[in-house]
This record gives sequence, C-alpha cells and structure tokens, in this order.
Amino acid sequence: MTSRDWSVPEDFLFGQGARVRDTALDLYRVVEGLGLVCPHGHVSPNLLADPDARFANPTELLVKYDHYLFRLLYSQGVPPGALGVGQAPGSYDPLKAWEVFCAHFHLFDGTPSGLWLRIELTRLFGVKEKPNAGNARKVYDQIQGCLDTPEFTPRALFRRFGIEILATTDAAEDSTEPHQRAQADGYRVIPTFRPDGLLQMNLPGWKGRLEKLEAVTDRSIGSYRDLLDALRERRQAFKAAGATATDHGAATADIAPISEHEAESLFTLALQGRLIPEQARRLEGHALFDQARLSAEEDGLVMQLHVGSTRNHNRELFEKYGPDMGADIPHRVNWTEGLRPLLDAFGNHTPGRELHAILFTLDEATYSRELAPLVGHYPSLRLGPPWWFHDSVKGIERYLDAVTETATLHNTAGFNDDTRAFPSIPARHEVWRRTVCNWLAGQVGRGILAPEEARHLARLAAHDLAVRAYRLDLK
Repeated sequence: MTSRDWSVPEDFLFGQGARVRDTALDLYRVVEGLGLVCPHGHVSPNLLADPDARFANPTELLVKYDHYLFRLLYSQGVPPGALGVGQAPGSYDPLKAWEVFCAHFHLFDGTPSGLWLRIELTRLFGVKEKPNAGNARKVYDQIQGCLDTPEFTPRALFRRFGIEILATTDAAEDSTEPHQRAQADGYRVIPTFRPDGLLQMNLPGWKGRLEKLEAVTDRSIGSYRDLLDALRERRQAFKAAGATATDHGAATADIAPISEHEAESLFTLALQGRLIPEQARRLEGHALFDQARLSAEEDGLVMQLHVGSTRNHNRELFEKYGPDMGADIPHRVNWTEGLRPLLDAFGNHTPGRELHAILFTLDEATYSRELAPLVGHYPSLRLGPPWWFHDSVKGIERYLDAVTETATLHNTAGFNDDTRAFPSIPARHEVWRRTVCNWLAGQVGRGILAPEEARHLARLAAHDLAVRAYRLDLK
C-alpha cells in the first residue's frame, strides 16, 4: 500500500487463510452495525453539553490531548510542547504542531494508534494519502474543512457513530450539570464517580481537592468519617445524574480495612501534611474498602479497579506538563492476596452485600495465573478488556488466549474505548470487534466452537457484555 492509496480493506485484520478470513468476515457482519456502548472513557462531557460546541482544529482534536501519540513521539526526541501539549489555544501555532506530527507519522506504523488513525482519517475525514511532511498542510486543510461544517460537531458525530451511551470519568468534586444538559437534549452521556484525588492523600494538591469537595457538599471535612460521608453524598449525586459505576486507579490491589482509630489518626496526619507513603497506602486501601462497601450495601454502583500502573514515572515531564503525559509504566500486582479481604467480605453475593467489580491490569502475567481463576469463581468479579498498552491487536489476542478457557468470555466486561480522543471511539470499537471475530473464526476452524456459538459470542463481546457488566439501562 502506497501513501496515495491509503485505505481500510474489507478484510482488515482478518487472517490470511481463506477459510478463517471468510468466517471472520461473516462474524463481523453480525456485529459491525451494532450500536456503540462506551461505559468507560475520558471524553469531556462539556463537548456534548453545549449544542454549539465545535472542535477547534485538527491538532486540538487529534494530537494535543492524546498521550498514546505524544508518548511515542517523545521517545523519538519530539518535545511535547512542539505538539501543543501544555499550551493554551491561541498561544501556539496548531498548523506547525500538525506539521511536526505528520513528519513523524511513520513512527506509528504497526501500532494500535496507527490503526486507529488510519480508520479515523480515511473513514471519517476522507483522507486518501498517508500523512507525511510533504502533505501535512493539505491533510490539515481537509480535516479543518470537515470540522467547519455542522456534520462534524460533537453532537452530530455522537449520532453518526451510533453511540448508545457514553460514560465519562469525573472527579468526585466535579459537577454533573454538563451530563444533565446533554441528557435533556437526548444524548445518553453519564458520569462515572472517580474519587482517586481524594483517596490518595499524600499526593500534591490533595488539600485543594478536599477544599473543593467541602465547597460542593457545603460541609467541613475534619475527619475521615466526614470525608466518607461527603463521598457518600457525591455518589448519590452522580447516581442521580445517571452514573452506574465508580472508577479507582490504585498502585496495588491491597484493599483491606483498618481500625476506625487508625483511619482517623492517619487522616489527621494527612491534614497536617505528615503522611508517609506506607501510611498513605494503608489509608487508601481502607478507603477503597469503604467505597466497595458503599457499592455492595448502599448504592449498587459498579466498582472499576485499574491496578498495575506506576503513574507519572517521568518526574521531569510531570513537573513541566502535569499528569497523563504517557509516562505510566506497568508493574507487578498480587491480586490473589491483595483482594482476599475484599472478597471475604463481598465476593459471594450474600443478600444485601452484592459487590459488582470490574478488574483491569497492566500486568499481563496475571491474566491466566490469577485474574482468570478469580473472575471464573467469584460472582462479584468481572474482568475488564485489555487496557492502555494492551488494547492492541496482539494484546487483545493474548487476552483472549489467556482468560477465556478459565474465566469464560461471559465473565468478562466486553469492551470499552478508554479514550480522550472522541473521533477515535468507532475506530477502537472496530479494531476490538474485528480482532475478536478473527479470534473466534480461528476457534471455529479448529472445531472448538460451532458457527452459531461463535456468532453468539461475537455479539456478546461487541455489545451485550458491557451492558450487563456496567448494569446499563438502554431502554
């Protein structure tokens, strides 16, 4: 394929053998027209709250906020600032940033970002040439021309993409007003309750976030009990705005209660700025246990746990640009022992104590060793799709190979796009659906699955499992 016949073939991502390829294509035709269920992601709700919202330009839309892209370019010597990262609109030249991006576009060959971008640019914007230094301005102008039309507003694309429901990820102190505005106009945009910034009490800015929580709840928070009550109130507000889930990013899976006395003593140290890392981990584990208890016993929100990422590993980039610069690095996780106190309390769906938790990891070594056996046994658990570095063709295939025999596909949570880049949503779903269909076709070819079984599983993976795992009401 040359740069002048850039496209997405009909059998894109399907195996080379005719039998498997034909079966995969048949399976894909079953699911390609299904609506998109997006239960976890990082799109701003403000995009869809305002009927007059527009995407400013190709750089702001596709590059500046996508850490999948600028982390790789940074590894090749491209400073984030050259792509507009960390710079306010109007303070940099978006065309120059786009030219830098296109000059290095070849670096994404063979990566999941390269696949998503090819689908986005060819299908959505009609780009016929692979971007490079020579055609950067032409591609920029073509995309900008699309963005200037009513057909490319966020709301218009929401309808065009066939999105049935989209969940954002929001801090506990954030307003749900944007979600309610979108819903009032018929767009199913719901919040997800993420209290990480309030539970990780030794991180910079914690006191400021606590003050925001005090303001939004109109209460003084001078104790751990006060914090828990304020978070309980915010959970109810999020649920009233349509939330069905919480989200928690933790360094470890060590979620265990401590005594009330110790929790209050550690919280006092946090208020004084004297909490050391080991104490912070104990208090966070206790706080996460309490959040699980609220899910199981009070509000029924699904608890998402993202574990196995050392966040903001590059200190220099963090200090210069802030969080989410693509410097998350995977580390080892002990799920079996870490989750034991939580599962002893809530793992078995005792009446009145029914936890629904979805587990995500960057530690692939735990898929078959720990996670598949855990979710294949405990009714409270489901396994989330491959996350961050692993939401790729090979990553999806490794995941399916590792977990489905022990956990079964029925104990997984389907797919979520987990993206900040709104126009990439259908591309990410397409890569997932095509890869799953190709994998299922291989199982049919080996006689492990009958064709009708594969068709049923394809639909589950593409749509229904996410609806069930996140307890979504699509009526």
